[in-house]
Amino acid sequence: MEQKIKVDFTKQTGKIKPMHAVNNVPCMPYDTHENNLFAKLQEAGVPYGRLHDTGGRFGGAHFVDIENIFPDFDADETDPASYDFAFTDRLLEEMVKYGIEPFFRLGATIENFHFLRAYHIYPPKDFHKWARICAGIVRHYNEGWAGGYHFGIRYWEIWNEPDNTPDVEDNPMWKGTPEQFFEMYDITARHLKALFPGIRVGGYGSCGFYAINTDSFIRDAHSSPRVGYFIDFMDRFLEYCQKNGTVLDFFSWHSYADVEDNVRYAAYARKKLEQYGYGGVEIFLNEWNPGIAEKGRLRDAANIAAGMCALQKTSTDMCMYYDAQITSTYCGLFNFTTHDVYKAYYAFFGFHKLYQLSNEAFSETGAENVYVCAAVDGFKGGVLLVNRNMEECRFSLAVKGANPDEAVCYAVDEAHDFEQISWPGSTITMQGNGCGM
Repeated sequence: MEQKIKVDFTKQTGKIKPMHAVNNVPCMPYDTHENNLFAKLQEAGVPYGRLHDTGGRFGGAHFVDIENIFPDFDADETDPASYDFAFTDRLLEEMVKYGIEPFFRLGATIENFHFLRAYHIYPPKDFHKWARICAGIVRHYNEGWAGGYHFGIRYWEIWNEPDNTPDVEDNPMWKGTPEQFFEMYDITARHLKALFPGIRVGGYGSCGFYAINTDSFIRDAHSSPRVGYFIDFMDRFLEYCQKNGTVLDFFSWHSYADVEDNVRYAAYARKKLEQYGYGGVEIFLNEWNPGIAEKGRLRDAANIAAGMCALQKTSTDMCMYYDAQITSTYCGLFNFTTHDVYKAYYAFFGFHKLYQLSNEAFSETGAENVYVCAAVDGFKGGVLLVNRNMEECRFSLAVKGANPDEAVCYAVDEAHDFEQISWPGSTITMQGNGCGM
């Protein structure tokens, strides 16, 4: 059966947003392999790299985390000698060199083996001093303090998944009460915005909204089975923020669910923020992965590309795939053995082609498991098409504002890695799990 797809380049519907951002980067602290994967991220136009779990599940000992950079909490936070920026400096230098803007998470790496001993996931013993330490880090990377830089890092995220589970003994991210987190967030956000009004401060990396799936309750969120608590925590956090006038420039949340679930979750996040008076803040799905079971396969590319196209059409302002760190189980972009790219890499490469065109154009399809996104800039236009069906599909493409006879077509399928193919005219046949432009 032939499916219909409509694209209208004369009708702009908004801006193409950075749906192709990532968590972390391929190698620590930089890539010395002959296949430079930093350069591959640059070629794919990856705009942001979120720094969380940097260096691996134990935090790499020296990267990013507050207690790695400022190892002695009793030290003088005004003294540059109290900070250890060495490894994080080198990492950020490499990111900036390849055009990847750091999205800096202020906090700790998840401690999955906290039941043996927890190290850095307790509430700081002095919230105000912790805020001043965070300010020292911002000052180092944005204002040149302590032999630092002028990177102009915009986004500073306070903590990650403090809502991981309601039982403190079981929580691998926050061994404190919700109220302690709310207070620490409030103190830190106010302090940073007062000192650096040009930056964007937010949080908190919510574990997500799986509990709204009343028809298909997801019990394994890859981080906590207690999904109802995630919702409760968000309500209490936003209620606290509303009552205290807390700074919240962006709200971040996570999901390891399927595409259509994430679309519902994105709508839920916006509705909740509006309910508490924060309707104008940016919303980031800054940790997502459609599932590691398909890692290295063509279907993973289709799932990721479909997610980008679908979330572009929501109020989500940015998506950040977890993870581009080659040593991570969740890294579907790079093959650790060969140090080369998987098919999923080309989903990012393809979406960047739309991102370069800047303006989203109208596009729609009623076909099941088929996703489309279009972009336009002056006389140039592009369409990203994804077939998540397992079988081959035929599409009838109706385009307004462009001449299909002048189009150049690229395919990602079992035989092609974003390679040019002959343009089929107004009817397209696409392999199962294939993508194309």
